[in-house]
Amino acid sequence: MSEPLSVDALTDSQRTALRRLILRLADTKRLLGIRFSDWLLGAPSIETGIAASSMAQDEWGHARLLYSMLKSFGEDPVEVERDRAREAYANAPAVDHEFADWAEVVAGMVVVDGAMTALLAGFAEGRFELASNRIPKMLGEEEFHRDMGLAWLRSLAGSAGRGRVTEAIRAFLPGTLAWMAPGDDAEAELAEAGVIPSGAETLERFRSVYGEAFQALGVSIETSGAGDDFDAARGRGPGAPDEETVERARGDRNRALFVE
Repeated sequence: MSEPLSVDALTDSQRTALRRLILRLADTKRLLGIRFSDWLLGAPSIETGIAASSMAQDEWGHARLLYSMLKSFGEDPVEVERDRAREAYANAPAVDHEFADWAEVVAGMVVVDGAMTALLAGFAEGRFELASNRIPKMLGEEEFHRDMGLAWLRSLAGSAGRGRVTEAIRAFLPGTLAWMAPGDDAEAELAEAGVIPSGAETLERFRSVYGEAFQALGVSIETSGAGDDFDAARGRGPGAPDEETVERARGDRNRALFVE
């Protein structure tokens, strides 16, 4: 097995790429948790709403653990969580705005959460020591999210909701896959250092879980990677989360009440 890596063992460009990866994952988990929490009320059943709330709590806890990795870069994770403008967020584009209906929540489970979990799994298997120590517990908790998403996807696929959930998946998939496996220089740097697998391997991991269910809807899992409008600094396509979402993520309304 290859020797584990610390931040200090990386080159400057590798450190920049690793920091970007951590923020991509942490920001997406923070905002996806907000999207799930919106459906505590309004979900198809009380039990489903409680499950959505539980998934939100998982995502927020995972985000906090990921942000804490920035301490190894000499950064204060609290400042990163609370003080950035929306244009600095590196989340997957699908969570920039609230989910319009339950079909989009399900698409968020299988597309966004699924892509993020595939990326996390490769990160956990890589050489970065903090990831190999902290991420496996997250992956265990993510199994419930996967099962919940697939169960709802199959339920909607066999009902009048089939067209709507297919539409939502098709809308979320391109930007999310480009976020997950951009195929750019930063991804190549981390793959070469053994921090993550190649984008092709991550895509195949995602396809192995969701490919059959998507195929049944006539949706193929393909990515062209980073396009001309790709924001290399944030590792995502253009745009940013809306201001209200970022205010919630930062806790702006309760800032005077924060207790450390």
